[in-house]
Amino acid sequence: MEAGGERFPKQRQVLILFLLLGVALAGWESRRYFVMEETESGSFVANLAKDLGLGVEELAAREARVVSEDNEPWLQLDLQTGELILSEKLDREEMCGPTDPCVMHFQVLLKKPLRVFRGELLVRDINDHSPEFPEREMTLKILETSPPGTVFPLKTAQDWDVGKNNIQNYNISHNSYFHVSTRNWGDGRKYPELVLDKELDREEQAELRLTLTALDGGSPPRSGTAQVRILVLDVNDNAPEFAQTHYQVQVPENSPVGTLVVKVSARDLDTGTNGEISYSLFYSSQEISTTFELSSISGEVRLIKKLDFETISSYELYIDASDGGGLSGKCSVSIEVMDVNDNSPELTISSLTSPIPENSPETEVALFRIRDRDSGDNGRMTCSIQNDLPFLLKPSAENFYTLVTNGALDRESKAQYNITITVTDMGTPRLKTEHNITVLVSDVNDNAPAFTQTSYTLSVRENNSPALHIGSVRATDRDAGTNAQVTYSLLPPLDAHVPLASLVSINPDNGHLFALRSLDYEALRAFEFRVGAADRGSPALSSQALVRVLVVDDNDNAPFVLYPLQNASAPCTELVPRAAEAGYLVTKVVAVDGDSGQNAWLSYQLLKATEPGLFGVWAHNGEVRTARLLSERDAAKHRLVVLVKDNGEPPLSASVTLHVLLVDGFSQPYLPAPEAEAADAAPAAPLTVYLVVALASVSSLFVLSVLVFVAVRLCRRGGVASVSRCSVPEGPFPGHLVDVSGTGTLSQSYQYENSSWKLPSLLEGKLPMLLFQAAMSILDSNGLLSPESRLTVLTMRQQRMAPAPALSMQNTSRCCPCL
Repeated sequence: MEAGGERFPKQRQVLILFLLLGVALAGWESRRYFVMEETESGSFVANLAKDLGLGVEELAAREARVVSEDNEPWLQLDLQTGELILSEKLDREEMCGPTDPCVMHFQVLLKKPLRVFRGELLVRDINDHSPEFPEREMTLKILETSPPGTVFPLKTAQDWDVGKNNIQNYNISHNSYFHVSTRNWGDGRKYPELVLDKELDREEQAELRLTLTALDGGSPPRSGTAQVRILVLDVNDNAPEFAQTHYQVQVPENSPVGTLVVKVSARDLDTGTNGEISYSLFYSSQEISTTFELSSISGEVRLIKKLDFETISSYELYIDASDGGGLSGKCSVSIEVMDVNDNSPELTISSLTSPIPENSPETEVALFRIRDRDSGDNGRMTCSIQNDLPFLLKPSAENFYTLVTNGALDRESKAQYNITITVTDMGTPRLKTEHNITVLVSDVNDNAPAFTQTSYTLSVRENNSPALHIGSVRATDRDAGTNAQVTYSLLPPLDAHVPLASLVSINPDNGHLFALRSLDYEALRAFEFRVGAADRGSPALSSQALVRVLVVDDNDNAPFVLYPLQNASAPCTELVPRAAEAGYLVTKVVAVDGDSGQNAWLSYQLLKATEPGLFGVWAHNGEVRTARLLSERDAAKHRLVVLVKDNGEPPLSASVTLHVLLVDGFSQPYLPAPEAEAADAAPAAPLTVYLVVALASVSSLFVLSVLVFVAVRLCRRGGVASVSRCSVPEGPFPGHLVDVSGTGTLSQSYQYENSSWKLPSLLEGKLPMLLFQAAMSILDSNGLLSPESRLTVLTMRQQRMAPAPALSMQNTSRCCPCL
């Protein structure tokens, strides 16, 4: 899009421009303020609020600011007081040079609506520079025949001050031959002339030295001096004469260094040294002496520095032609610098608003001013920006432009715009300037947080430690800043029976989920809840997601034995007939595991047995079976420990103790298990003591009787007269006589054997029982036998005298409760 100059689209631009100019300048004339140079920074200049007729609050509300023509920060506006003050110390000579008056143009910009007020600051000169001569000594050659009243031009001094602070007068040291006359140029500058008061006599005095003093008009005045050396010469009656007393030339400002500007020419009718002409600049400012060079022999004036039309548009040179006899002539040269299109347009940003809020159409982004230091068509400009941007240029007064948004912006689509403002002049060739500005779009909370998933499934192993991190949810917000800061929270559960507040918590900053307590798979296998994500915008926007937590089973439950019961008041004893074949089902261990999966797969193992190899346990179903045929040598009572183990990692186990009783038939007397005997013995500790004493006495008596009986039999067999030795059984006892029941007593089916003798039938089994019954009778007669023990003795006595019934060979096991 292009705006400015004659190319601004649509004719309404012209009307808008004149309307804005009329509004901006209505009721206001350019005002001039005064300040002395070298005034300190921060000094008061004027009360702009009063001059503009505005209140201080209105100045601040309309963002008033001061902009100078040269973009120098010399002035600033105090918005709190409405006063215009100096921002730095001013040097008039640096700002304006020899130009008088020194005026600085500035504008006061007001927004809402836009208005531009013009003003001028006149910087007044103070006498802070002394006059200076270009040379410390100047030489004059004067003929001794020169009549009184002859005038000799002298080189002028230079003073950077202006007005009355510039050079006002010249004088010369006291002498009897000369005085100084002060003359004025057409531009008001003063120059000295040396006037001869009386004739010179070379033979009397060939050389004079005088001091020339230049005085300015300051208060107090300042001065500068130079030495004048006067050489008295012989007669020279023809002075040099220029072909033109005034030369006028034009030089393009882009002329290279060394370009011939003009050539002046003078002639002298004298001959010899009196006819030799030398050219010089008798009035030369610092600017002229550093820009032009005059050949003293040829009179050619050449450039020694680049010209700049915008800085100095014209020069005046004063050239002196002197011959060898001391006579001279003078001429002037006017040099006009011609403008060329050598300055690119300038662009100055007065205000820039960045970032700007999205969804805000017609928002002012920047206020800037354009300028071209060239003149004519070289100074006419057009201004434009790219066509594909949602921005528009609007012209204003005094070459000011406003950059505004052309519609609402969307930060999520594009958060940054790089705008190139192009300013092109109408010169030949055309020059252009490009200025890039970056405009950031600030965020408005117009996007709700969005979860990365609509639902999340998390797994956590049971028996977890409290405050365990079980997973995370994540939501993103396309906005920026606080509008994109997401806060997470737990929403009320859908199922009111789920104690969500005691199960999980969420970190509101990062969405991390934590289990508040240890979870139990057997109690709660899964639960669901909703998580909310809200941003911190105003108003806040939010969204939600569903989270499902699956509790993974851990092997935390050991197998539990259902049968046989282990907490009964008395253990259960399984009865097995001795006629049972191998594989006979004794019983079945039944167990369960509260876990699931492989943690609940149970296996069975025979951990301990009274007689290894007699019984076996099937690993998968817990059946206890006989591993071989039973024999009479096998102990009657067996204690089996079965280990039940699950398949978890690490595996857990439980054990169960089985008591198995081998019987010839199911009517055989029941022998209590060792645990039952120990349980009965515990409450009857005094009875046990008496019983042990009685048994020891009877047993001792029985052993003594047996020994006597054996000795008598052996002695009789060897004869009465030759009783020389007694026969004692030798060799080891048979293996079946060893204690295999684990109870510390002999097996029920014991017998004594020897190759040469055999105990009587009384000793084969009846005598021990008779001795036991005798001991019990002794205890009972003394009142030391409990009713339960008395009943047991009576039962055993009756069963001992009863015939043994035939065993039923069924493949079943019977459990007999303990007495």
